[in-house]
Amino acid sequence: MRIGVPKEIKSQENRIGLTPDSVKTLVSEGHEVLVEINGGFEAGFDNGQYKNAGAKIIEKASDIFNDAEIIVKVKEPQKVEVEMIRENQIIYTYLHLAAAKELTEGLLRSKSINIAYETITDDNGRLPLLAPMSAVAGRMSVQAGAHCLEKNQKGRGILLGGAPGGEPANVLILGGGVVGENAATIATGMKAKVHVVDKSETRLKQLVEIFGDKIIPEQSDQIDLKKLVAEADLIVGGVLIPGAEAPKLVTKNMLKLMKRGSVIVDVAIDQGGCVETSKPTTFNDPTFIVDDVVHYCVANMPGGVPRTSTIALNKATLPYLVKLANKGYKKALEEDKNFLAGLNIYKGKVTYKAVADTFGHEFVDPEKAIKD
Repeated sequence: MRIGVPKEIKSQENRIGLTPDSVKTLVSEGHEVLVEINGGFEAGFDNGQYKNAGAKIIEKASDIFNDAEIIVKVKEPQKVEVEMIRENQIIYTYLHLAAAKELTEGLLRSKSINIAYETITDDNGRLPLLAPMSAVAGRMSVQAGAHCLEKNQKGRGILLGGAPGGEPANVLILGGGVVGENAATIATGMKAKVHVVDKSETRLKQLVEIFGDKIIPEQSDQIDLKKLVAEADLIVGGVLIPGAEAPKLVTKNMLKLMKRGSVIVDVAIDQGGCVETSKPTTFNDPTFIVDDVVHYCVANMPGGVPRTSTIALNKATLPYLVKLANKGYKKALEEDKNFLAGLNIYKGKVTYKAVADTFGHEFVDPEKAIKD
């Protein structure tokens, strides 16, 4: 198959869909790989490395979209890219459609085949292609939050881990999944006081096995969330409902209970955010203030460390891509129900229920759709 890798054009997104090593693997399987010129430069991969791996360097993204059977990206297609997508073309990337109505409608009109990294599952119901970026974002969230707590960033002027004679900061992590676990790794390492909230008693027990008494587990149906929010210096929002919009756990009214200069890092912003007052921001202008609370809501946090993120992402995405290219999408998806869970839009039909429900579209079972 002919596989195309355009340069990412979303603001401040410096990752790329394939590393040179991934290109080498695909070429060795007999596939042709087209990479846009300087597409991997900001992630530390130059044109020569891609050429040596067997890729063809292409001058214009439009030529890649015109010639490739599969488009491999990192972030969701931007408007100009959606206009270049062809009927029956396979788009393989993060999509986060439940928070993107215009994109959803554009992909439906294109009659393309759209497989979302973030809804592919494994046998345990986990999300293996979302996990590496969630891990990066979880770790970055605490770094960002600690920085925002500094006074010159409009924060409370406190050190996350405290100091001799000074108490550590209170960190409240909402969600004990991959984001939450990795946020806890950094927050406990920085000696903060860490509360982790999750609805699953089993998951909280797992986290206690990992962190011991370094965290305080909080089961969501047995706590006073308002009290925890009021006491927090830093809140990390890491709640996820696969493929759906994030629930608003922290309301606008709760912000009035928080201390002046407290910080919220809403990692769930790609799915609409789990804080009512959140709105997407960028690395250029990452924060805003509501009711004296600093909000950090950068929508593509792993893009800030593009080399680490691209390598980690490719380790997860490449095996599925090889399967897709070697077998064709129908056979690859029919043989693997977990892979089929990634099919969000198929030739003008919504094949992921959470997206259909969000926008009022008819849901078409993906297994049925690919057989029609």
